[in-house]
Amino acid sequence: MLFEDFASAQSALLWGTFVIALIMGAVVNKTNFCTMGAISDIVNIGDNGRMRAWLFAVAIAMIGVAIFEATGMASVDGSFPPYRASTLIWAENLLGGIMFGVGMTFASGCGNKTLIRIGGGNLKSVLVLLVIGVIAYYMINPFPGTDITLMSALFYDWIRPLAINLTGPQDLGSLLGGENAAQMRTWLGLGLGLLLAIYALRSTNFRKSFDNVLAGLVVGGAILAAWYLTDNIGVSMDGEIMSLREVVANWGFLMDGPAGKPDSIAPWSTQSFTFINPMGQTLGYAAEGFNYSMLTFGIMALTGVIAGSFLWALVSKSFRIEWFVNAKDFFMHLIGAVLMGFGGVLAVGCTIGQAITGTSTLAVGSMIAFAGIVFGSAMTMKIQYYKLVYEEEATFTKAFVSSMCDMRMLPNGLRKLEAV
Repeated sequence: MLFEDFASAQSALLWGTFVIALIMGAVVNKTNFCTMGAISDIVNIGDNGRMRAWLFAVAIAMIGVAIFEATGMASVDGSFPPYRASTLIWAENLLGGIMFGVGMTFASGCGNKTLIRIGGGNLKSVLVLLVIGVIAYYMINPFPGTDITLMSALFYDWIRPLAINLTGPQDLGSLLGGENAAQMRTWLGLGLGLLLAIYALRSTNFRKSFDNVLAGLVVGGAILAAWYLTDNIGVSMDGEIMSLREVVANWGFLMDGPAGKPDSIAPWSTQSFTFINPMGQTLGYAAEGFNYSMLTFGIMALTGVIAGSFLWALVSKSFRIEWFVNAKDFFMHLIGAVLMGFGGVLAVGCTIGQAITGTSTLAVGSMIAFAGIVFGSAMTMKIQYYKLVYEEEATFTKAFVSSMCDMRMLPNGLRKLEAV
């Protein structure tokens, strides 16, 4: 997709993103695709239908990226965020993932589900969005008049030294393939994606569930559509084809003046859906009076998902205003939002941004974050259930140890409470 001027290319990317997100938002609302719900179904009732839908979406995205890169249709190298970076921030991925998993359980859903619920009329999720947005913004951007961010004040000095500096990209293809990284990426992407697809589709119940199959196809397809869109929009500059990022990075040499220049360079890189950082971007965009120079892929993705969910809620007549039941409900959502804000930025993504978008690149950090999210959420659900059943007898320590035994991460002999 080649354009003669930057403004036209910019508009095509932003509105193309909105349309893809609109479709995804409507389908996610219609099918009740929910990553936290997928974990909850397994933990509480032993149903893995929605987990298979989640993994089916991962499979679609992973296979698609492998085909894109093998055929030259698109490349996810140099993405935003840099999933394949040579610095493996494993501790941040893991801690952030666990925090995010705990937080989304308290806040009744992940980042994507928060947007879906807003579109459906849930005002509790508006609070969650605002809190996540404030924390995500200041985790990355300094407080006014200083050079201090929440990341630098609370985390950087003790957690970043744990990072591993690799000699090349952190994706499995590069780590295992060496000089043959491109071919290894293709075979691993196709192989792992096929295994995940087979796992999802081998279940008769899953195959018979139109909603679960549709959700996996559309969410995975939306991830691919965004990868393709953001990597294939170019601008013809004096006969040379340049990406949007290249134009923004070299604006001073290519353009006559600052008019129309985007505020930042990185958000114009190749990318796909993730929702925590865009919540911070949206806050900054609103705080600056909706300055067009700050409008990004992430902001359009966020608004598109909300709009799609809203449209489906109207069509299905399911739109309804929902508010907090009591003070406990309010504080649980507040605490959950805080954990999601910190955790989502530390982990560099959420249940969509890392577990699907990031994993589609075969990035090791994404897989670590994915595991951390699932562990944090499942552990929280189990602890909550033990405390519900045993009430005062179930201290946090007893419930935690018993939950670890349930998850086979501690010997059963250490169990403090009978399994429920």
